[in-house]
Amino acid sequence: MKTLHHFLYDPETRLAAGKDAEAASFPFPGVFLWENFIAEDEEKELISTMDQDVWKQSQSGRRKQDFGPKVNFKKRKVRMGGFSGLPALSQKLVLRMHQEPTLAGFQPVEQCNLDYQPERGAAIDPHLDDSWLWGERLVTINTLSDTTLTMSLEQGLPELGLTGEVHVAVPLPRRCLVVLYGEARHRWKHAIHREDVHERRVCSTYRELSAEFLPGGQHADLGAQLLNIALNFQGSPV
Repeated sequence: MKTLHHFLYDPETRLAAGKDAEAASFPFPGVFLWENFIAEDEEKELISTMDQDVWKQSQSGRRKQDFGPKVNFKKRKVRMGGFSGLPALSQKLVLRMHQEPTLAGFQPVEQCNLDYQPERGAAIDPHLDDSWLWGERLVTINTLSDTTLTMSLEQGLPELGLTGEVHVAVPLPRRCLVVLYGEARHRWKHAIHREDVHERRVCSTYRELSAEFLPGGQHADLGAQLLNIALNFQGSPV
């Protein structure tokens, strides 16, 4: 049976604190948490506006709304499809993000809204987001309820003497913003487990372009087209 080591992330110290007596804390870089990023009235407006659009069935009991290009990651192809930009209400949120140095210059080209409801057993399996099209920072706004983002490393942390799987629980308060970058983006898988969805939870994840789609990159022209559409903030779900 595989050994599991459980840690809890502390946003104040940016340490993963051991839940077991024998497990010491260790630095956990690559997570930035901004509590109360949106106000209660903004949350109501966001959810009311989202619920006026169609929610499409997704995997593992989730429903989704996509504002972004159609992407085939296996074939590395991007199509505009019906992509018309990010939604209007996101414009002020993106401007607010720029107040935080961690998000300096953040230009989202895609927004994905996900609706988790416990009666549907909604969850998302441990995964790494693609890094061919999507850039360094993954930005998520968590609304309607608290939850826990579980970061996992199957191969353990041998440098800390931890063999077996390592889990770090990152508490996400209602109305917070969380950013994953660096090791938390590229090395650690992230997931939302069913048992951590206690009532309806809606999140919006924003993704930026990777270097090859930015000026000087191999696909800079396509990147410029995508950003031009995304940042008109007049989009509808595709």
